[in-house]
Amino acid sequence: MDFTQAIQITKQGILLKLHVLPNAKQSLFPVGYNSWRKCLEIKVNAETKDNKANQEVISCIATFFKIPPNTISIISGLKNKEKTVLLTTISKETIAKKLKEVFHEL
Repeated sequence: MDFTQAIQITKQGILLKLHVLPNAKQSLFPVGYNSWRKCLEIKVNAETKDNKANQEVISCIATFFKIPPNTISIISGLKNKEKTVLLTTISKETIAKKLKEVFHEL
């Protein structure tokens, strides 16, 4: 599983490509890797209205990587299931290590 295709380094920080599954029973990140879309999958309990799902995406990622939510922003896909988020206070190596630990267990 080459989930690293969902991670990109930029001058601003690290970009993660996500596919969001809203209205789930519980929020969970990462759920898996979609090799066709080349993105990480995330489940959120929130509905897609009133920006609730987007807020939960940020919260879920912040909790997983143990970084402040205000260091994460959605830079594309605010109204889509396909999103790109920017993480500004974490390295690609740290992200890859944490994801590898989870995907190794799946």
